[in-house]
Amino acid sequence: MSRAEREAAARRIMERTPPQVPPDLCADAVRLGERLLRRRALALRLGWLLLCTAAVAFAVWALTVRPWVEPPSETTPPLTGW
Repeated sequence: MSRAEREAAARRIMERTPPQVPPDLCADAVRLGERLLRRRALALRLGWLLLCTAAVAFAVWALTVRPWVEPPSETTPPLTGW
């Protein structure tokens, strides 16, 4: 396709009347956007809830198990009766 043919094809495309837009397209787009925003807000709330639950569960576990305390040594028996 030569340059002149491409230009002529582009002119023909631009001179055509634009396609008819459905009358309820805007309402559908607004409805879809609202639904997406609600889903995103719900996902964000669930994410924060999961994060807070994990933090509380970790804190409870750490306070009950106390992993920072060194366990008593069990390799040598205590010396008694010297």
